[in-house]
Amino acid sequence: MIRVVVVDDQTLVRHGIRTLLDIADVDVVGEADDGRSALEVIAATTPEVILLDLRMPRFDGIWTLRELAERGIEIPVLVLTTFDDDSLVLDALRAGARGYLLKDVTVEQLTRAVHTLADGGTLIAPSITDRMLRAIRSGPTPDGAGTHQIQELTEREREVLRLMAEGYSNREIAEALFLAEGTVKNHVSTILVKLGARDRTNAVLRALHQGILR
Repeated sequence: MIRVVVVDDQTLVRHGIRTLLDIADVDVVGEADDGRSALEVIAATTPEVILLDLRMPRFDGIWTLRELAERGIEIPVLVLTTFDDDSLVLDALRAGARGYLLKDVTVEQLTRAVHTLADGGTLIAPSITDRMLRAIRSGPTPDGAGTHQIQELTEREREVLRLMAEGYSNREIAEALFLAEGTVKNHVSTILVKLGARDRTNAVLRALHQGILR
């Protein structure tokens, strides 16, 4: 079972998510009502995925994402919120979120998202993907993209990058392209270096901004 921590300021929402995930054989090992308490719970429970709301009093979701990055905590974060504002989506992704879903998702969609992130993939709600892409292309340059010389990707690396953008994990990419998982990991590492990206999500953002992905 995948170990998950749920961070949301509403007790009823946290308990509801726990109940749904328990049915889906996902182990909720901790809960927190804001970012500061989340850091304590995460340190004590070492989850594999963090479910994070954005709008919380005191220490909100963006603060939490930035603090996790500052502390070098690389546990994948799935933002689960009622807000689909473009600027919030981009802020969350740029701060390190690996997934972004709205709270109207089904249990199956939420469970799949948890498994996708635990396997190393990324996932963004289809309902906001088109708007997010437009915002990326017309908005500010992703962090550092303007100062890094983008190196040309091979056709195979582009194939891997396209599947990364669709939320595929390394294992799923390997199966789709008939490659060894170790080979896919090497391709992903090379892609990050060539794009000057700190992680998979940042690589996709930069590739979109540069027009490598369409």
